[in-house]
Amino acid sequence: MLPYVHSRNRCQKLTEYCIYCKLPPSTNIIRHSQMDNDIEQANGVLGKEITCTAAVAWGPGKPFSIQQIRVQPPQKLEVRIKILYTSVCHTDLSAWQGQNESQRVYPRIFGHEASGVVECIGEGVQDMKEGDHVLTIFNGECRKCAYCKSESTNLCEKFRVDPLRSVMRNDEKTRFSTQDGKPIYHFLNTSTFSEYTVMESACVVKINPKTPLDKMTLLSCCLSTGFGAVTNTANVQHGSTVAVFGLGAVGLAVIQGAKTRGASKIIGVDINADKHIKGQTMGMTHFINPRDLKVSTHEKIREITEGGVDFSFECAGNLDVLREAFLSTHDGWGLTIVLGIHLTPRMLPLHPMELFDGRRITGSVFGGFKGKSQLALFADQCMHQDGIKLEEFITHELPFNNIDHAFQLLVLGKSIRCLLHL
Repeated sequence: MLPYVHSRNRCQKLTEYCIYCKLPPSTNIIRHSQMDNDIEQANGVLGKEITCTAAVAWGPGKPFSIQQIRVQPPQKLEVRIKILYTSVCHTDLSAWQGQNESQRVYPRIFGHEASGVVECIGEGVQDMKEGDHVLTIFNGECRKCAYCKSESTNLCEKFRVDPLRSVMRNDEKTRFSTQDGKPIYHFLNTSTFSEYTVMESACVVKINPKTPLDKMTLLSCCLSTGFGAVTNTANVQHGSTVAVFGLGAVGLAVIQGAKTRGASKIIGVDINADKHIKGQTMGMTHFINPRDLKVSTHEKIREITEGGVDFSFECAGNLDVLREAFLSTHDGWGLTIVLGIHLTPRMLPLHPMELFDGRRITGSVFGGFKGKSQLALFADQCMHQDGIKLEEFITHELPFNNIDHAFQLLVLGKSIRCLLHL
C-alpha cells in the first residue's frame, strides 16, 4: 500500500524541499510528476488501515523484528503520523532490556524521540492538519485539566508520562497489530520505531516547517529534558556553579543550558573518559572521572568550588551517583535536580536530617516544559540562540533497519544520539 506523499506543488507550499525525496522540487521534476500521478491513490488511505514497516520487540533484550504491521486510523482526538526521524534513548534501552519487570509487555513498539509529518487526524483535532511538521512528546498536555492550568507543574492529569500504559485511552486498545491481527502494544504515548504511529493529539506538537526536522528530533526528549531542567526547574542564574553527573545526551544538554545561562563553573562527571572532549565542546569548564580520584567526587567538587556547587544535576539513573550529586551542592542553598531514570526498588539515599543543612532535591520531567504550549517556541529559540549546538548531539546516523546496531552503539557508550532515518 502506498504511503502518503506530497506532490510537487504541495512540496513548494509546505517547505523548500520535499521531506520524502529530500531534494528541491525544481531538481526532481520527474519524481514529483510521478507523485502527482500517485497522489490521488495515496490520499485514498487517509482514515483507513495501512500497512508499514516497524521494529517490533518480542521479548527482553531480543533483537528487533523488522516486519510489516497494520496501523489503524486515528480515533477521536488522535493523530496518525509519518515518522521521518527517530533516535535511541537510554529510556528505550532500559525498556528494551526489560530492566523493570512491571513494564514488560510484548510484542511492543518502543521509541519516543521523533519527528515527522501528520498523515491524517481523527475527529475533534483542531490544532493540526495533514502535512504539518510535528514532534512526538511522551509527557502530554490536554490544556484543560487542573494540572495543565497550573503554573507549578508541566504534568497533565490524563496524558502525563506513564511507562505502564501500553494501550490508547479512547478504548483501551492498540492501534498496531500483526498481519494476522494480534495486538502490538504502545510505549510512552509515542511508539516511534515505526514508519507510522498513532498518538493522542495531546502528545503531538506542531512546529515551524522551516526548522530542520532531523535536528528538531532532539527536542522530543533529550535536549528539552536537560536544557529545560536548567532554565525552568533550576532557573540557573549568571555566575552560578553547576555540576552534571552523567554526560549522556541529557547531561550534555544540561551543560549547554548552563553555558547559555552564564554559569561560571560547569563541572562534568563521568566514568567514560571519552566524554571529556564532548563536554568541553558543549561548554564544560571542568571534568572529573571518579575512577581517577583518591577522594570522593563530592569532596573534589567542594574543593574546586570552595564549598560546593549551587546546582547539581543527576543524569545517570544511579542512586550512589545521586548521593554524590546531593552532597556536592553547597550547604544552605544547594539544589539537586534528578533527571536519571531509576529502575531499582531502592529508596532515596538520604537521611531526613541531612535536609536541615539547607540542601534541597527535586525531580524534573521533560525539563519542566509544557509540551503543547511551550515546545514550539523553544524549537524556534534553538534555531536562533547562540550556544545551542544541536548538531553536536547527533554522533551517528543510520537507516531504520539498522536499529540493532544503534542500540549496540548506545550500550558501548560510543554514541550520544544515533539518528535513524525512516
